[in-house]
Amino acid sequence: QVHLVESGGGLVQTGGSLRLSCVASGRSFSGVFMGWFRQDPEKERAFVAAINWSDEKYYADSVKGRFTISRDNARNTVYLEMNRLKPEDTAVYYCAVGSGSIVSVRHEYYSYWGQGTQVTVSS
Repeated sequence: QVHLVESGGGLVQTGGSLRLSCVASGRSFSGVFMGWFRQDPEKERAFVAAINWSDEKYYADSVKGRFTISRDNARNTVYLEMNRLKPEDTAVYYCAVGSGSIVSVRHEYYSYWGQGTQVTVSS
């Protein structure tokens, strides 16, 4: 059974930084893409960033230049480094495993999801 565990969320002031981690277990993740989404109670789950097996990275326009996604394939771990955080970044952040090798920004193309970690940015 696939299991994803996120960590690293918390409360931070505007302009601050956080680093999210997501450890995946239960199967091989070789060749698949992984991503981060976020959701607040009043909005749909939104794409944040994704990374494929070849280390190609994709970002939502709202986080480009501020967030960095990376992965450690040996540890089945994906990271999201978040800098210059803004109040509008406040959300529950979810990591997810993609359904194949071609990266997608659509949540329906992700097979497995973590429980989420809360990120709150105070103004």
